Amino acid sequence: MRKIETLEMVNISKSFQGKFANQGINLKINSGEILGLLGENGAGKTTLMNILYGLYQPDSGEIKINGKNVRITSPIDSIQQGIGMVHQHFMLIQNHSVIENIALGYYKTPFFFPKIRIHEKVVEFSRKFSFAIEPYKKVWQLSAGEQQRVEIIKALLNGADLLILDEPTSVLTPQEIKELFRILNDMKNEGHMIILISHKLDEIMDICDRVTVLQKGKIAGHADTAGMDKKSLARMMIGRDVLFNVNREPLPKGEQVLKVSNLHVLGDKGISAVKDVSFDVFANEIFGIAGVAGNGQKELAEAITGIRPVRSGTVFAGLKNITNMSPRKIYDHGVSHVPEERIKFGIAPGLFLYDNAILKQHHLKKFSRKMFLEYGRIKNHTRDLVDSYNVAAHSIEVQIRNLSGGNIQKLILGREISEKPSLLVASHPTYGLDVGATEYLREQLLKRRREGGAVLLFSEDLDEIFELCDRIAVMFQGEFTGILDSSDSEKLSDIGLMMAGSVRY
Repeated sequence: MRKIETLEMVNISKSFQGKFANQGINLKINSGEILGLLGENGAGKTTLMNILYGLYQPDSGEIKINGKNVRITSPIDSIQQGIGMVHQHFMLIQNHSVIENIALGYYKTPFFFPKIRIHEKVVEFSRKFSFAIEPYKKVWQLSAGEQQRVEIIKALLNGADLLILDEPTSVLTPQEIKELFRILNDMKNEGHMIILISHKLDEIMDICDRVTVLQKGKIAGHADTAGMDKKSLARMMIGRDVLFNVNREPLPKGEQVLKVSNLHVLGDKGISAVKDVSFDVFANEIFGIAGVAGNGQKELAEAITGIRPVRSGTVFAGLKNITNMSPRKIYDHGVSHVPEERIKFGIAPGLFLYDNAILKQHHLKKFSRKMFLEYGRIKNHTRDLVDSYNVAAHSIEVQIRNLSGGNIQKLILGREISEKPSLLVASHPTYGLDVGATEYLREQLLKRRREGGAVLLFSEDLDEIFELCDRIAVMFQGEFTGILDSSDSEKLSDIGLMMAGSVRY
């Protein structure tokens, strides 16, 4: 296999059911370069990278390596051409060791004594890039950053000159992000080329040499990051200026709307996921819970909103004990929920927009009369939500699965806020969304705060936590390592260490 010096995608087009996902895309990357790939949700970034990795075939266009046309019909072809990909959700088997996972992903794994042979190569790559990986540890024992390094080793072992990284920092602590960027710079200096897909403009500016921006399946522009700023990149992405510094004005603390006391919750495997957690949330505030994924945030949110049973402890909404009530009854007591898994828990994908606009609300008098739904009122309500929350939909009589992730999230947020709940539990509300949708949703959370509501915000995006929250709790291994005031800059500087359990307040 010859080393890749240059790779080009020339006039790549791909359509699904007559609608273009990519149209006339031209992209080039050279050896020793990191290229950022930006675009709104649905702009065609994933489709383009799936074509390069052999998961899709283009309708037209060419892929050239070192000036020569190549045909990539599968990921095996892609790997053999020197292209590797680290997906956003790691493709690792949790109960197998690092060595076993790498052996399964290595197309030259020997039949006899594979662990011994591959161990030598893993040690070699670990030393070269200072990975600090323990080869015989089980994957479930590794942090997200360590698992990501295993994926990178898998790609390098297969001879990847070009590495595609899809949202690589979404589950990493600040320290792990810093370590990842060090590794990527070392790879770049070794002559590797990297394509980085990210929604985080700061990361693109920090690590990338150049950036390519997609908009509605077409190239919106190419630029050297050295000559760009965040505002210019955002304008190129969505065609207008974006407000980065949100206006979170000081507000007096209102009445207590949520009280959680000594809460214990089990995870899916029957092991304690939330351990003796206590906190209060008040009207006129956004209370943030930060932490790396897998430290109990998901279980805590589900316990408060009735999706997961509470083992011990209590949850009060105002003066009402809502512990282990059903999600509908908890909603009736003024607690709304924007779930982390929006497709699984937030919508019914096969139903129309107007059906989804009243989930958990269909029993309200304004939407039903005795045993029958008032569809005229329901559709008028849905049109109001679509207009008020800028949901891009051709009709309210289409299945909600046909909307982009950002528009689904806008409809969910509008639905959950429409009855003016005392508390909105929002789990990763902007995760995976483009900068325009993110800006809009954050402003809606602040608006609810100004209206006298309270928001309990779960997020792994520290910028989001710092911008929106009045107080911040940090979770590590099911416990709070501290609750900080957003004005306490000295303690906030330790939040990365708190997320790793190294510092407690």
